[in-house]
Amino acid sequence: MPFPRPKHTDSEAVLYEYAVGALSRRMRSVAELKRLLRPRVEAETEHGKTLVELVIRRLKDQGYLNDAGYAATYSSYRKENEKFGRRRVVTELKIKGVHGDVIETAVASVYDQVDDEKQAREYLQRKRLPKPADRKQAARIFRHLTRAGFAAKTIFKILRTWEVDDETLARLESEIE
Repeated sequence: MPFPRPKHTDSEAVLYEYAVGALSRRMRSVAELKRLLRPRVEAETEHGKTLVELVIRRLKDQGYLNDAGYAATYSSYRKENEKFGRRRVVTELKIKGVHGDVIETAVASVYDQVDDEKQAREYLQRKRLPKPADRKQAARIFRHLTRAGFAAKTIFKILRTWEVDDETLARLESEIE
């Protein structure tokens, strides 16, 4: 059975209540909330666009919606709990519709004192990835760390300390170029 379509509304109060409920479940960026609200109004019409903007403005004025706070909290969570690298967090925030300047400020404040190699090792420990025994496992670890948002320089530094042979490192380097 397909999901039912969201009910359209012309009421700012109903749309506001829905938005507050969505924000009570989890934090959202302004762009995410707009995407969530548009199906509930006639988004193509001027009235629908105005309703969405009114609700967004009201939530911002009340302090429920703040992209800078969202980006800072999100970055901190992903760094502390998920052990992700800077690049992964920046990419995810861009997908969520946060403005580039806000992203740079938030991520810089969270990751300014972070040792990338230590963060990458913590990520590997969290994922329980052991020291690679062969080329295939080294490539697997390389892909894991790349997806987690770590720079190639950091990844190669870790692989060298694990004494991965130079031929494997050369092949991995040629893959990223």
